[in-house]
Amino acid sequence: MGLWRPSLLFSLCASTWAFTTPTNAPTYPHQLKARGTDGIATVETSKTLSLKNQINYDSDFTLSPIPLVSTTSEWAALISHADAIEKLHLKDLLQDPERSELLHTEHDGIFLDYSRQRVTAETLDLLESLASKQQLREKMDAMFRGDKINFTEKRAVLHTALRARLEDPRRPFVDGQDTVEEVHQVLEKVRDFSEAVRFGSITGYTGKQLRNVVSVGIGGSYLGPEFLHECLKTEPEGMNSALGYTLRFLSNVDPVDVERTCSELDPEETLVIIVSKTFTTAETMLNARTMRQWLWDFMGNDPDVVRKHIVACASTSATDKVRDFGIDTDNRFFQFWDWVGGRYSVCSSVGAVPISLIYGFDLFQKVLNGARNMDRHFLSAPLRENIPMIMGLIGVWNTSFLKYKMRTTLPYAEALLRLPAHIQQLDMESNGKHVTRSGQDVDYDVGEVDFGEPGTNGQHSFFQLLHMGQPVPCDFIGFIKSQHDLMVDGEKLSSHDELMSNFFAQPDALANGKNADTLRKEGVPEWQIPHRTFHGNRPSMSLLLPKLTAYRVGQIIALYEHRTAVQGFVWDLNSFDQWGVELGKKLAADVKEKLAVGRSGGQIKCDNPSSTRLLNHYVKFCEENDDDERGESLFKEGKKEKFAVQWPKGQNAFSKQPPATHHLKDHGKML
Repeated sequence: MGLWRPSLLFSLCASTWAFTTPTNAPTYPHQLKARGTDGIATVETSKTLSLKNQINYDSDFTLSPIPLVSTTSEWAALISHADAIEKLHLKDLLQDPERSELLHTEHDGIFLDYSRQRVTAETLDLLESLASKQQLREKMDAMFRGDKINFTEKRAVLHTALRARLEDPRRPFVDGQDTVEEVHQVLEKVRDFSEAVRFGSITGYTGKQLRNVVSVGIGGSYLGPEFLHECLKTEPEGMNSALGYTLRFLSNVDPVDVERTCSELDPEETLVIIVSKTFTTAETMLNARTMRQWLWDFMGNDPDVVRKHIVACASTSATDKVRDFGIDTDNRFFQFWDWVGGRYSVCSSVGAVPISLIYGFDLFQKVLNGARNMDRHFLSAPLRENIPMIMGLIGVWNTSFLKYKMRTTLPYAEALLRLPAHIQQLDMESNGKHVTRSGQDVDYDVGEVDFGEPGTNGQHSFFQLLHMGQPVPCDFIGFIKSQHDLMVDGEKLSSHDELMSNFFAQPDALANGKNADTLRKEGVPEWQIPHRTFHGNRPSMSLLLPKLTAYRVGQIIALYEHRTAVQGFVWDLNSFDQWGVELGKKLAADVKEKLAVGRSGGQIKCDNPSSTRLLNHYVKFCEENDDDERGESLFKEGKKEKFAVQWPKGQNAFSKQPPATHHLKDHGKML
């Protein structure tokens, strides 16, 4: 089978805002200061300026302050409208058949019902006006075209190019490079390598077939692929393809995570994937060195062990670092690019390599196919029929105007159990910002706190708060058919029907609530009525899909990527950088130096007495209390065992037949 070619859709957009000429670049009314070869040039105009035409994105530039979106008449109209909405209850709104007909849309089998959101036809009109004011479609075009809209890092934002087709007539170029051609070169390489491993023509150092895969990464380098893996491992085609193979993810530097990941794995049959865009991420590289040592401990310190058992997924700019680690950069290095953000990277080699090794490349192609389909829909569908746009604009409405601070994702499918974590990073790292693109502090609410859990587990966890505590907008996601049928003898409904009964009931319960009169009619004692009253009027939307397959997973991935971008575009944020993670990383590096001083007997001194006391207590406790006396009962009577254990020659913490005291060696001493 030939390599499937996904598409970027430029030629598929029939509307006037499609990518036809470079003049469709985003425009903004503001003053620009651009630094070029001739020094500083300042341009002032009352007309709109095309960023693409007026700025060399490879030069340093600043956007002078422009009016915040909150100062526009469109924003003011929505504030006034929100006051009017406060007087309406969802229980009453849901009785309107015309409204019900209006507030749903469908695309390729995906049915979105947002009638349980606190919106009306007027709300949609006003949100559409705001989107137009914020030039939403122009910003979308700029992203797909490859403009360097992540200007703080001087990068394009082209995760959509990862599902592009070579035959597209208008493909994005970045710094003179054909991005789509580069993507397909890597995809060909992934396909060839994964098939060779699965067919046994590529083996490990001792000649054994590589059946175990450990993917080492953190953040977007593992959340997306792990989510994808959880979806596919119970999908019938995926189950058949993965027979005999094991995929595990190592993200945390906690030694326990290493122990759990490597437990019962045979190093001779294990392939390690190191996923780090820069190949400098502290946690990932520590775990990478740990896994390399694990392999060396078992098979000997031979460079061929690394070449045979470790591959890398990293940016092209990290090639030298990958080579220095001992990895074969010609055959075992699967590149991605600076224009792929970590949280948007699941469709790159970051997801392609582990998924193709376990499930086969053809199944990963179907994921790309689904993502591409959602890209096409996002670019071509009118706003009222555009699922990512609707979800994104309602997110803006809920956060900025109705003042909801959180959002929960509730997949009624156990296979989607890692979707909430993926969305959590995608959304909170993208839109958890406090300044606009031009660097002004926002004076309006942006970003949500995201969390979630599969149904019905979540109902027995945090739904108490959803129904009676703080109102939290909910995304319910369900499927018409389960990945597996189960009908127990004597039951009237299948297990899937039982699950979906809750999927359909919970949004109505949140919207309608239950008042005191209803409780009295049910004979509830008067003193209990306040405790059993549900106020309702709690917003949600429901996504109903046919069945969870690789194709549908791809659609879900792209849907939430685009929803996130829509919210950032309207709020005028740069949703594609993440400077908020840097300060903690810098301070952690400083703390490591202080700990090294403390470990060598020196005195730890920090910038404040609280940190000084805490670190000194940590070091002192580690030295004086190798074992916690209160945990002595956990060990064999009369014998307390150290955390770091000495193994017999030829064995280590992860040998197939470890000693009874099976613990991981000191995480740091191995390196």
